[in-house]
Amino acid sequence: MTLESTCIRVLHTVLLITVSFATLAKDTFTGTESCKGCHAESFLEWKGSHHDLAMQHATTNTVLGDFNNGEFTRRGITSRFYQKDDQFFVNTDGPDGSLQDFRISYTFGVTPLQQYLVEFPDGRLQALSIAWDTRPVDAGGQRWFHLYEDEKIDHAHALHWTRPLQNWNYMCAECHSTDLIKGYNINTDSFRTTWSDINVGCESCHGPGKDHLAWSAQDETLKAEDASMGLSIVLDDRKGVGWTMDASTGTAVRSKSSRINRETAVCATCHSRRGILKTGVESDGSFLDHYRPALLTQNLYHADGQIQEEVYVWGSFMQSKMQSAGVTCSDCHQPHSLELRAPQEQVCSRCHSPAKFANTTHHHHAPDSKGANCLDCHMPETTYMVVDPRRDHSLRVPRPDISLNFSTPNACNQCHLDKDTEWAAEKFEQMWPQVAQPFQNWTQAFALARSGAPQSEIALMRVIKDPNTPDIARATAVTELRAFLSPLSGQLLHSTLSDESALVRMASLGALEALPPANRYTFAAPLLEDPVLAVRIEAARISASSLRSETDEGQRKILQSALKEYFDAHILNADRSDANLNLGNLHVQTGDIVEAEKAYRRAIKLDSKFGPAYVNLADMYRSQGMDQYSGKVLKQGIDESPRDASLHHALGLLEARGQNLELALASLKTATQLAPENARYIYVYGVALNSTGKSGDALEALGTGHGLHPQDREIIFMIASIYRDQRQYQLAREWAQKLTDINPADQNALQLIEAIDAASRMNE
Repeated sequence: MTLESTCIRVLHTVLLITVSFATLAKDTFTGTESCKGCHAESFLEWKGSHHDLAMQHATTNTVLGDFNNGEFTRRGITSRFYQKDDQFFVNTDGPDGSLQDFRISYTFGVTPLQQYLVEFPDGRLQALSIAWDTRPVDAGGQRWFHLYEDEKIDHAHALHWTRPLQNWNYMCAECHSTDLIKGYNINTDSFRTTWSDINVGCESCHGPGKDHLAWSAQDETLKAEDASMGLSIVLDDRKGVGWTMDASTGTAVRSKSSRINRETAVCATCHSRRGILKTGVESDGSFLDHYRPALLTQNLYHADGQIQEEVYVWGSFMQSKMQSAGVTCSDCHQPHSLELRAPQEQVCSRCHSPAKFANTTHHHHAPDSKGANCLDCHMPETTYMVVDPRRDHSLRVPRPDISLNFSTPNACNQCHLDKDTEWAAEKFEQMWPQVAQPFQNWTQAFALARSGAPQSEIALMRVIKDPNTPDIARATAVTELRAFLSPLSGQLLHSTLSDESALVRMASLGALEALPPANRYTFAAPLLEDPVLAVRIEAARISASSLRSETDEGQRKILQSALKEYFDAHILNADRSDANLNLGNLHVQTGDIVEAEKAYRRAIKLDSKFGPAYVNLADMYRSQGMDQYSGKVLKQGIDESPRDASLHHALGLLEARGQNLELALASLKTATQLAPENARYIYVYGVALNSTGKSGDALEALGTGHGLHPQDREIIFMIASIYRDQRQYQLAREWAQKLTDINPADQNALQLIEAIDAASRMNE
């Protein structure tokens, strides 16, 4: 074992340090009741809010569902909900699929649905997938329903209520309770989760109250000397700020600009799709010192940035024109009651003059119709969890013309369900012939990148260099650029590593993975001391393999410090398979194969269906010349998760290396069938077929792949190469020409055409 790997291994002691710190930190939280005396009005506004009712003990006063022997049958399984001695129970399919009785310990949420939590002996709380629809009967409510109504989910499925994806301790707890300490024990795989308030109380947003109470007990002179009032988080973004209506535009303007946005950062801790990097209180409002947020990537957001998956609010709002103008969450929402500051679209009229915008000249719809409603047009809803409609907070102009070109949703067709996108685009052009370019101007670039088109490089560079583009979109463009890096865009990437935006710097480090390891460290090293944690640990991840080769003692210490922070972030989430996967990858990079194997095995133990752990463990064995173990691991993974294409693909590659060609072809083919959206799998399968003399089958498979991925360069190149080798030079040239049609400057394509033409002349 190397010295470097020993240093990483010693970092396991951080777990004990974290537990001790958490115990001390709890003494600083005083509970919401301690705030009521001085802040009675705010307390009353908060009482009964969604934050107040975020989580509650299951009692006759809090449980809203039908536990009077209510039944719910789905896919042959009948679950029964009943009461016994003032306690609530469900008889449903358990971890092994058999019907069992489980006691309901807590309610979770209140409207439009309520979920129920079951506590297991190891401290694990699991959220039932059968929930109660709390809406009125005339709205379709007052019924049991399944959160995954269209999916076939049994006890072995990853989304079954007893499995890790439905675990409250990690997935839900931090945002539904105050001062949440997860209390996971990596040695016993158990939880001892605690909180100071079961719900979202005052200290969730304002920080621990102990010092504030001490401040309030002082005389007025001493109070005046402490501008923070003893609060660790001072939410003064809007202090002294007003909005003045600009008569010429009909839109209000903020009285003073500010780059400080603690309020949005505090809200983002729960109202965002993100991973946790560090526990504790955001004393400086730095969101990225505690969390790593998701960007506007495929499967989470549409190409134009509209919400697709359940991403909550922050990612949408950060790409909005409102946010860039200085609007904060509490400009529209009451921070304590969580209600809008004015009913429905009237909240918009606070900053947008009704005389200019609430008329047919602006919206071209009949008054009081949905088309005249600001929210329905500029904040369309997407329904999650079957009954929970949530508004898109990117506050965009509906653009069916963009939908027509890029298959993005638009508010027009969400209302006019009987019309197609072409109709909506024509109507839109008639109503607003002089419409300006959209503020969210990256749709084409992201759509190109998702299709794999070579033109993506230039389009993404334009987005990155546009100073008016929101940071979250620029960061996303940098992430997408990774697949298209060239010397030209590499120069831009070098500059974005020192970008003013921490999000862009973080994304730029991720894009360095396209470079050889030694080059990554050269570029990433300065960011190992970045002021923002999310950036530092990304620099550490990118640079980890350089720990074994770095000879400068000062640089080694800097890298070790950043690696410790990276390690800490993942130990914090050691109850998750993906965190253990990342720890395994870290140990591989630093040369500790023993710890890497433990981490990968831990990931598999936590979730036997987690494919990446099998793939990476098998690859580690392969790198050590232990192919026989690689095969066993991959086959074990396939037994657990037979529809995981990555496992079949990895097994196919392993069999090919062992010259078991028929087995290799079978596995590679299965991977393409399970994941036809993965162009790389199709390409590899085509290469394998061709290399075994089955060029006709290869052309058929690759041709099908080209139909699915018409922009994929590797597939087209391989088809052209096969035709060249078959001396079908005309077909070979036609396919090679497709590459230059996509990118006229493609040097490899031009060289291929020259080779085809030369071979053709020689065989004339």
